[in-house]
Amino acid sequence: MKHIKYIKSFLLIALTAGLLTTSSIYQAEAETALKTPVNQQVQALQGIYVKPLTVVNSPSTYLNKSVIMEAKFDKFSTLGLDYKPAMRSAEEYISFLIKREDTSFNIPLSEMKLFLKRTTAEKFIDLKTNDEIEIKGTVFSDALGDAWVDVKELKITKKAPEEKNNSKN
Repeated sequence: MKHIKYIKSFLLIALTAGLLTTSSIYQAEAETALKTPVNQQVQALQGIYVKPLTVVNSPSTYLNKSVIMEAKFDKFSTLGLDYKPAMRSAEEYISFLIKREDTSFNIPLSEMKLFLKRTTAEKFIDLKTNDEIEIKGTVFSDALGDAWVDVKELKITKKAPEEKNNSKN
């Protein structure tokens, strides 16, 4: 029993250390992405291709910029709705979570608030956990040190495999 506690403690410390060391890598990637000489008109129309964790680790760098991200869908949520400093009304919007890409554990990237108009979200009612998606949007706020993104376009790039039911009837 003590061994399990030690293993759990070790895994928690290792995960925390990994997150701390990768944040500087993502900060450097964010600075490089924004300094790369690119046709600025095309960039403004299409957006900057970036990893979600890069945006999360430096949301102010991407403030008022269009971004394009690939991620795995986690679930629809109400996280961040009706928060006055970065107001998106629960009547007009739904938020959703994506999965963290820096761990093999099933952890949502809650530091990124993704907002989709309800009328658009209705078209994606069949989204399932682990579906691969492409998100095009604009970082409109860095309230609470988090990235708040208005999703302008959402595209399913790969459906997650169906889970097999091993239960007997």
